[in-house]
Amino acid sequence: MDLNQIKQILELVREHELSEFEVEHDGLRLKIRKDVNGAHIVTLPASPTASVGAPPAAGAVPAAAGPVPAAPPSAAPAADAAAESEIELAVVKSPIVGTFYRSSEPGSAPFVDIGAMVKKGQVLCIIEAMKLMNEIDSEYDGEVVNIYVENGQPVQYGERLFAIRIR
Repeated sequence: MDLNQIKQILELVREHELSEFEVEHDGLRLKIRKDVNGAHIVTLPASPTASVGAPPAAGAVPAAAGPVPAAPPSAAPAADAAAESEIELAVVKSPIVGTFYRSSEPGSAPFVDIGAMVKKGQVLCIIEAMKLMNEIDSEYDGEVVNIYVENGQPVQYGERLFAIRIR
């Protein structure tokens, strides 16, 4: 299962306001649950016999969520790379409405980039709201695997900002 498939599944979970979602097929189990802070925790236990892109087992997916899209053939190596350990992704969401900034001032280096290792409490970005600059800190230790918003773009409450692979 590749990152794009996980993103699509997370979007379905968010769209249908599910608090928990689990699918298992051919030894591959994907479990997503919403924690108390509203972040989605993704657990993907590794399985060397997992079939990437196969449809979910009957009855394992709520009817509203629909089937999981098939993965491109090139996604098979990604599943093998994940076979050694469990992968957990936490989605950091915007706690306020405002403007998203990746750095403290124009022209300076961003707080984090994709691939950066972050610690709990480390600043990920700034959201400007009503002329106040609000630092958004990581609630997790891990690696930034995706940044959903472009610098200078407006964000809404609850909008996805970052995906962090929990370590």
